Amino acid sequence: MSYPAALHFTTRPSSTPGAGTVVFVHGSLDRGGSFRRAMRRLPEFATVAYDRRGYQGSRGGGVVELGGHIDDLLAIAGAARAESDGGPVVAVGHSFGGDVVLGAALASPGAFDSIGAFEPPMPWLGFRRKAGRPWPPPSDDPGLEAERFFCRMVGESTWANLHEDGRASRRADGPALVADLRGFRVEGAPFDVMALDVPAVFGRGGAMSAPHHRQTVEWLGDNVPGAVLFEIANAQHGAHLSHPDAFAAMTRLVLERAGDPTG
Repeated sequence: MSYPAALHFTTRPSSTPGAGTVVFVHGSLDRGGSFRRAMRRLPEFATVAYDRRGYQGSRGGGVVELGGHIDDLLAIAGAARAESDGGPVVAVGHSFGGDVVLGAALASPGAFDSIGAFEPPMPWLGFRRKAGRPWPPPSDDPGLEAERFFCRMVGESTWANLHEDGRASRRADGPALVADLRGFRVEGAPFDVMALDVPAVFGRGGAMSAPHHRQTVEWLGDNVPGAVLFEIANAQHGAHLSHPDAFAAMTRLVLERAGDPTG
């Protein structure tokens, strides 16, 4: 079994065959390569990251919504399982990538031995960036939506310092970003996280992280059966980039929990 040809992959082989395989799933307006720092800190495990369909190296695969990303992840899980030498296969998602991981684990509980999700957006739980205010509709210009999202999440000064090629690349990811935004700015939940039957670790940043992200992860840790909460002190939402050692430690905890729902 092989990995989906339409997707661009970043992989690192295992130094210890059979130790396990980690599939990383990136968030909105990101790419698989953003996990490289964490991947380098997990040398004994096989690690796989990919550009989700519609993003960066996977733009040629077209734009899909949450269900399409779940299908892709399950196909990757099957390929990883076939090459795993009997070791556990786990998935760790950042931000909207965490929603993809949760959706895949709910759709096919046997696909992963355990999962991790760092600050997955779940506004249907009631924790929102601006409480009581409806989500604004995405811009009719996907490139402009990408610029606004980048400035909101990373900062206007960082956008201003990007080379024009970098800005153009982010704008080109606008259609995939808009599809992501529509995936969680919905009335009602797209899945029932309480039905999760796979050992899970939910990660969040420290006090500097956004309150709605911290509240969501706290709720998940308190309410999802058998779930464990992992906090990265002093980190904000982009912990996989700013705190790769701690993000790798969270990933190791996910691997430790494989096959052990009690932690």
